[in-house]
Amino acid sequence: MSAFSDALLAFTLLSVLMSLAAHRLVALVKIMAFQGIVVSLIPLFLEHSHTLTMGSILMLQVMILIKGFFIPGFIYVAVRKIKIRREIEPIVGYHASLFAGLLFILISAFIADRIYASQSLPGEYVLLMITAITTLASGLFLLMSRHKAITQVIGYLMMENGIYLFGTALAKQTHTQYLVEFGVLLDLLVGIMIMGIVLNNINSSFDDVDTALLGQLKD
Repeated sequence: MSAFSDALLAFTLLSVLMSLAAHRLVALVKIMAFQGIVVSLIPLFLEHSHTLTMGSILMLQVMILIKGFFIPGFIYVAVRKIKIRREIEPIVGYHASLFAGLLFILISAFIADRIYASQSLPGEYVLLMITAITTLASGLFLLMSRHKAITQVIGYLMMENGIYLFGTALAKQTHTQYLVEFGVLLDLLVGIMIMGIVLNNINSSFDDVDTALLGQLKD
């Protein structure tokens, strides 16, 4: 791995920690846009990047547009439309969430070391694996520890970034990796569009987008 790819992975971990500590939704959307761009660039600077064809590079450009601009743009419009600014009283506090993120990094380092040791794999992608597991776990944590539907969608988006990095660390056939990733991104893009419609309906009915209010629904 190059020094630039290591820097991108460090920026990814930093964006994960910042997202766990962010309480303003607009700032959280911007962090996820930044993370999406950085994550999409990482495969270009790995050692096997010389195997990339023009088609693969084009696929990467499409993913940068979707991860870094389209999906965050849709979420940003949703945030502005329903006029919410911050996550109020999360299930897990922001300081505790940040501590959990640091704990995820330590646990991920242990798991990655075990994986590479047990499979006799080269240790050059250990940092990539650590970043992937941390991003995946942090996305799941954000999904479960927040009330707002938008924040939960962002948690799902972070989980998808973790899955993408995990596939990058283990992929042997680059083309297959990007085709699968592109399919996941299309599903995610459709989900974001549906989320906008659902958020608008929730906000119209309850004057808020706290998913806990859905428990008040009756037959």
